[in-house]
Amino acid sequence: MRHPLPLDPQFYVTVPQPCPYLAGRIERKLFVALHGNHASVLNDSLSRQGFRRSQNILYRPSCADCRACLSARIRVADFEPRRRHRRVMRKNTDLRRTTTSPWATEDQFDLFRRYLEVRHADGDMADMDIFEFAAMIEETPVRSQLVEYTRPATTGREKLTAVSLTDVLEDGLSMVYSFFEPTMADRSLGTWVILDHIELAREAGLPYVYLGYWIPGSPKMGYKASFGALEIFCAGTWQRLENPKAFCPDTHPPADNRLPEQVMVISLPDISAQG
Repeated sequence: MRHPLPLDPQFYVTVPQPCPYLAGRIERKLFVALHGNHASVLNDSLSRQGFRRSQNILYRPSCADCRACLSARIRVADFEPRRRHRRVMRKNTDLRRTTTSPWATEDQFDLFRRYLEVRHADGDMADMDIFEFAAMIEETPVRSQLVEYTRPATTGREKLTAVSLTDVLEDGLSMVYSFFEPTMADRSLGTWVILDHIELAREAGLPYVYLGYWIPGSPKMGYKASFGALEIFCAGTWQRLENPKAFCPDTHPPADNRLPEQVMVISLPDISAQG
């Protein structure tokens, strides 16, 4: 189906399949390809409307009977670390951050495999080989960076400890995919990477850090609600998440579940204004 606005991408929907996050539910995604000179403009615009990037596509949940997946972002200016966040910061003061272009390495892939084996052994990425991993990291038509965290080693070079593939948006940093050393659970490395991205966004003067989808009831995704100053994209607008435990996604369905109507309400940028 086509969208009759100045930028005219084609939207598609995936076939229904079992949800990887909530047992007994079926997922379906609305997606569009990212390509050409205006990929970054489209990525900026749709990220503000709850879409996420994976390589050269943008997608958003479009499930027929479930509203649980909600795009989440942190308001950088309003974020104040809690006591547990300060503990995580103290535990990771020895980590060194390096920001590079998105280029895959064997060290990254080895860390990625260890992470999946412990954290997501039954996930859809479990069978990824090094070539698929390289595609995930390197196939980006937008402004992306790889943020690596290393720790000192007793002998030889520093040890790669955590990695985040991050898009630089007009209004924030979007954490596309992160992974870390799974044997260092006491360091809470997943939390640390988010905290450091909040600092990165603050240094760059960017107002938001996009975290992907918060899914109430999912142990894999529920941790995102532990961060204050959180907003969720719900019913076509960003809303402050004041009390995550009291939030019920079933009371906030999209305005229309029919696909043509979903596409028609998506706001697309006017590329003629981009110069």
